[in-house]
Amino acid sequence: MLTHKQIWTAIDALAARHGFSPSGLAKLAGLDPTTFNKSKRGTANGKLRWPSTESLAKVLSATGASLDDFVGLVEGGAARTRMVPLIGMAQAGSHGYFDDAGFPVGGGWEEIAFPELADEHAYALEITGDSMLPVYRDGDRIVVSPSTNVRRGDRVVAKTVAGEVMAKHLARMTAQRVELKSLNPAYEDRSFALREIVFVHRIIWASQ
Repeated sequence: MLTHKQIWTAIDALAARHGFSPSGLAKLAGLDPTTFNKSKRGTANGKLRWPSTESLAKVLSATGASLDDFVGLVEGGAARTRMVPLIGMAQAGSHGYFDDAGFPVGGGWEEIAFPELADEHAYALEITGDSMLPVYRDGDRIVVSPSTNVRRGDRVVAKTVAGEVMAKHLARMTAQRVELKSLNPAYEDRSFALREIVFVHRIIWASQ
């Protein structure tokens, strides 16, 4: 028997597979952006709400997924996905989104479904601007793992004490300095004293 949770988890997983939040998936399908919001999945008195067959048909058509694909997500999606916090790159530079260890905190995050990760602190950022072209484009989403060790050559997200957040290649990291190589050759490489850096986290996935 299909459950309410299975159906909604499958929709979240379908959105994540194509690099969208649930609201982004709804917009892609020509639906009201709030169609798949958590607030639409139940009433204040606890009655469960189910997505309509029309809305499901539209998202399958918009993503090119088959009914078999969706059934596969229904049957196995709950075990393979979890919700990951998502904010914009500009927001990430503000106070209140990360704790002193560089882990996501606070209530200002949206969430997207993503295949199960070993890192419980993983989070997603939405790219803005052209400084990360041609690797990441405006609107792309990247998933970042704070607990994964970083090595020379990794694509990383770095945040400075001044609040600047950037995605770059890690060129070199020592006990004194962090050297970052720009993804876009039109932008200069950056070098910081280690004391100027809040965190350097490895990028493990992108929605391209």
